[in-house]
Amino acid sequence: MNSFRDTMYEAFTANNTISPAYFDKYGVKRGLRNPDGTGVMAGVTNICNVHGYVVDDGEKKPADGKLIFRGYNIRDLIGKVEAEDRFGFEEIVYLLLTSRLPTAEELSGFSDLLSESRALPDNFFEDMILKAPSRDIMNKMARATLALYSYDSDPEAHTPEHEIDTAVSLIAKMPVIMICAYETKKRYYNEDSMFMHPLIKGQSTAENILSTLRPDRKFTRDEAKLLDLLLMLHAEHGGGNNSTFTCRVLTSSGTDPYSAYAAAIGSLKGARHGGANRKVSEMLGFIKRNVSDWEDENEVYEYLKKLIRKEDGDRSGLIYGMGHGVYTLSDPRAVILKKYAGRMAEGTEFEKEFRLLSSIESLTPQAFAEIKHSDKVICANIDLYSGFVYRMLGIPEDLFTPLFAVSRMAGWCAHRFEEINSGKRIIRPAYKSVAPERPYIALGNR
Repeated sequence: MNSFRDTMYEAFTANNTISPAYFDKYGVKRGLRNPDGTGVMAGVTNICNVHGYVVDDGEKKPADGKLIFRGYNIRDLIGKVEAEDRFGFEEIVYLLLTSRLPTAEELSGFSDLLSESRALPDNFFEDMILKAPSRDIMNKMARATLALYSYDSDPEAHTPEHEIDTAVSLIAKMPVIMICAYETKKRYYNEDSMFMHPLIKGQSTAENILSTLRPDRKFTRDEAKLLDLLLMLHAEHGGGNNSTFTCRVLTSSGTDPYSAYAAAIGSLKGARHGGANRKVSEMLGFIKRNVSDWEDENEVYEYLKKLIRKEDGDRSGLIYGMGHGVYTLSDPRAVILKKYAGRMAEGTEFEKEFRLLSSIESLTPQAFAEIKHSDKVICANIDLYSGFVYRMLGIPEDLFTPLFAVSRMAGWCAHRFEEINSGKRIIRPAYKSVAPERPYIALGNR
């Protein structure tokens, strides 16, 4: 006879699997998605517009992607930063939090405020990170965010001042927490040397990350600007993405900011969300090992079909880095990042790998159409190239998703502000119960 534990293990799948027929019967939109793949309308926002298709006479039609922050096209925001040869992430953060572009004086003051706010509370590193290391950096970042609640003199305050101050503090501290968690992980689990550099005031967020991550603290301006570009592209992506919606759901309950932001980090950790860039790296490893000539498009194409048929790789049938829930013809973030990535890879050891990624991007739609007999339009998303850029910058894979969180904290804060001021109602969707009622059986008769 099985033990009660075995019974519980067996019940995990058997008693928690609901027939898809019920979802159809009651018109349930799984994943809050409409039948055509568009998201169920759950709110309105002034923060960001993620545009990837048009609806004409009730029919969804593909369109070139656009990403708009507070009314400003991401292409224009990045283009101006590049033209003026400066860092842009701090400007993006200010824009998201305040809904307006800062003056030169305001940007300088805000950048100084972020720099001055990076330091962790006294003994925080020793007590909350060093003494409780984690194999996963995202896990440690979420725990550290929750722990900061205990260092706040009035963590349950719901004033605008407290919300702003907490947001600025967390945006500033996330890179430091990330690096501290990574160095601790190296020491405890990799048996590697741990480097703990003092903070240098006046550095941009991108410069601070490279300066504290690299043992010799050395980096080029071009490297810092490329990382700054990634931070800008990842900072915000609308209210419907999973982690931002998570932040809004918790915020709607009236909970404290630390709980809301920690939950968002937990959401982003998932492989279907922020963890996707690591899945691209894993998939690329399979391709490199099984395709003898990366320049042979026919060989690459045949292997992509094997992945789609679940004959190799992780056998998910997915080509990671391809396709998106909103974008159809193009993901503007991927388009921008590809241009900069190609420029940096040219003439280096990474050039051949960049061409392989380009082949994956161009060949995947045709491979899906052949195998799935589908005319669905798919494009590369930012994950196809983000991990590649991180590798060019010498950033370890452990930090791919954490860097996403460092950047996206700005967007989460903006959406929390909006939910506080405009939501005014706890988010509480309905679930249809399909469980039949049963008579209670006395303990001795079971």
